[in-house]
Amino acid sequence: MLGKGIEFVYLFLILGWNCGKAKKDLQSEVSDQELFWGADQYDFAIVLPASDAECFWHFSHHGEYFYLNFMVQWVTGVGANRHLSVTVNAPSGLIVGTADDVTGEIAFNAKETGFYQMCFSNFHNRFGSMQVFMNFGVYYQDSGDSNEDENMKQLNSTLDTIDDSSNKLQSSVFHMWRYYAVGRMRKAADYYLLLSNLNYVSTWSTVLSLVIILAGYLQLYFLKRLFNTKQTTETEKPRC
Repeated sequence: MLGKGIEFVYLFLILGWNCGKAKKDLQSEVSDQELFWGADQYDFAIVLPASDAECFWHFSHHGEYFYLNFMVQWVTGVGANRHLSVTVNAPSGLIVGTADDVTGEIAFNAKETGFYQMCFSNFHNRFGSMQVFMNFGVYYQDSGDSNEDENMKQLNSTLDTIDDSSNKLQSSVFHMWRYYAVGRMRKAADYYLLLSNLNYVSTWSTVLSLVIILAGYLQLYFLKRLFNTKQTTETEKPRC
């Protein structure tokens, strides 16, 4: 028994060292990209320069529910396109989700264990940058592949009933958190839209006020020149 325990500890240490080495190798390969390892949910905003792209990596296990929500909050430049191109790649390199819109959602059940890559591209705008708010993460959902006999046993067991209720409550809280994040996206987008409209109205109001004042001054100036007369003398009289 002691020998098996030592062997188990040895295998555990080797496995942990290999996982740590694989993680460091992956971080060195994608040094210019952001890795997310550990937490289940993230939400933040980034600014994408013109014709630029940025990628993020998130670790997910097999069977977990992977989701990504995004929304373009503001875009600079004249005649800028608000559409954002988004792709999600599996650890094997396969594309598991795409979107090309102002706001969107990509969700699926993870079939592989590893880092899923999320790339955001602003190739629609060659001269304008955009701010994107994103919310992504993973959640484990029970598959529910149990037969009727097991379901009856769970109903008859108080502990299993409490566990099932807790899982349902956790799922409800998770989805409410997602709706809250989407609500924050929309609120921020509306705020930036109102701020942009305020700056637009204020700027053009100031410019038009200056134009009106300048036009009134020029009109008075030229009108006054029409009534200017020279003082005449006996030797110098006005000519017809």
